[in-house]
Amino acid sequence: MNILFFLIPKSEVAYIFEDETLRQTLEKMEHRKYSCIPILTMDGKYLGTISEGDLLWGMRRADIHDIKETEGIPIMAIPRRATYKPVHADSNMEDLLDRAINQNFVPVVDDQGSFIGIITRKSIIKYCYNEIKAAQKTAGEEIH
Repeated sequence: MNILFFLIPKSEVAYIFEDETLRQTLEKMEHRKYSCIPILTMDGKYLGTISEGDLLWGMRRADIHDIKETEGIPIMAIPRRATYKPVHADSNMEDLLDRAINQNFVPVVDDQGSFIGIITRKSIIKYCYNEIKAAQKTAGEEIH
């Protein structure tokens, strides 16, 4: 199975660049209702992710009490607890499942490490569920 079948392309995904501020990140995540967002280099390479928790703890450590204070803080100054590991575009379903176990989404990169989009855990689970249903139907069983 080609994993690109599940890909939500970069053009449809919100992300931030490494030179953005904490305020820009907060606003983008709030607008898109994301709990985690990919971070890209200026030339489009995948750097990692930052989560709401990272932002919260970063603001607490910096003793930020006013949203205006977030305007001058580079997003890369905020420590990240975890980085969602990407898969390459030519990866197999097993690689994708391995990453999706611990991540809400799986970033996908090309051979040069450029970010090309994400695959959501939801789409993977839906695919697996449909495969199980089809197999059980073939075997004459019912899924509940």
